[in-house]
Amino acid sequence: MLKKAKILIVDDDPLNRLVLEKTLANDHEIFLVESGEKALTFVKSTAVDLIILDIVMPGINGYEVLIQLKENSTTHAIPVIFISANTSHDDEAKGFELGAMDYIAKPFSPAIVRARVRNQLLIKQKNDLLEMLASIDGLTEIPNRRYLDESLSREWRRSRRAGTPLSVLLIDIDHFKRYNDCYGHRAGDDCLKRVAHALVAACERGTDFVARYGGEEFAAVLPDINQYEALEFANKLRDAVNALAIPHKASLNAAHITISIGVATTEFGQVYAEHILLEEADLGLYQAKDSGRDKIIARVIDAS
Repeated sequence: MLKKAKILIVDDDPLNRLVLEKTLANDHEIFLVESGEKALTFVKSTAVDLIILDIVMPGINGYEVLIQLKENSTTHAIPVIFISANTSHDDEAKGFELGAMDYIAKPFSPAIVRARVRNQLLIKQKNDLLEMLASIDGLTEIPNRRYLDESLSREWRRSRRAGTPLSVLLIDIDHFKRYNDCYGHRAGDDCLKRVAHALVAACERGTDFVARYGGEEFAAVLPDINQYEALEFANKLRDAVNALAIPHKASLNAAHITISIGVATTEFGQVYAEHILLEEADLGLYQAKDSGRDKIIARVIDAS
């Protein structure tokens, strides 16, 4: 599983880059850059699993690169191994204080490099698994509220910076309490799972996702999607759940399970807080339920 991990090597010395590449290339995918500036630019467009970072370089040194990596939410978790000809304990301690995971002194042994890289990738693999488990809803096995909050915050910041659309959907299973009372909680859990999987399966773009919001409610976050496109997607979700044809004889609006959806869209990234999108989607959901359920109500927040 560690094979072909992506490793970025940052060193201004071409010989060091060549030796490190030959040391690791059999087991991993290696990328090479010769400066801190190029390293920071590289990680903006390419995800890597580990960075081997020289400390002393022209321009931005390794310490400054690490500080910037740690300040960025998309790169702060990348493990960094410092490599340096300076064997001062003070320099080594400074690297660890800034967040480096390991320190290799030059001249280095290829066997030591491989072992330390392997150890850090194993640690990252375990941390990634724990992070994934912490972001998954235990019942439906789709993203949970924590993942939703983190992802919505990230997409809202991006929408604000770029002035691009962002849509949020809140989805509620109609008369779910009556379903539980009629069929039992075990059947209710199975219904939640089937609905959740149908909603997730409708997400065709890699940037869209559906999460469990709580109870019988789900939420969808749709970056770069305007109101018209969000309504199309909401109808797609509604059709997907209707196609399940899960019997619901206790429903007051259909013979099978249906959903109501509230849609909120910021067209130009002008919403000043991400929770406003959730509140507006919740208001749309309330209106959809109040108007008979199995409905979709959309709200645009920005002034044109």
